Amino acid sequence: MSKHSSSILELAQTGATHRYQELKTEMASLLAHFPHLAGEAPPSILRTIGRVRKRRKMSAAARAKISAAQKKRWAKQKASEKK
Repeated sequence: MSKHSSSILELAQTGATHRYQELKTEMASLLAHFPHLAGEAPPSILRTIGRVRKRRKMSAAARAKISAAQKKRWAKQKASEKK
């Protein structure tokens, strides 16, 4: 993470807090106009939440094989650039 001055971080925090309050106000307004939506989530969101993608894990041998192939590609590219 890059280092920022404290004034920039304060401004970012102030902006984020302000936006959060705007969103809360908008949410309250929407719920006032559509009370039947309180506590509900659209089916599309529920489907997305329900699907959790599992991350594939690569074995050390597979990583080594890919690394060797990439190094070979880089060496070939460097050789062609020198010509």
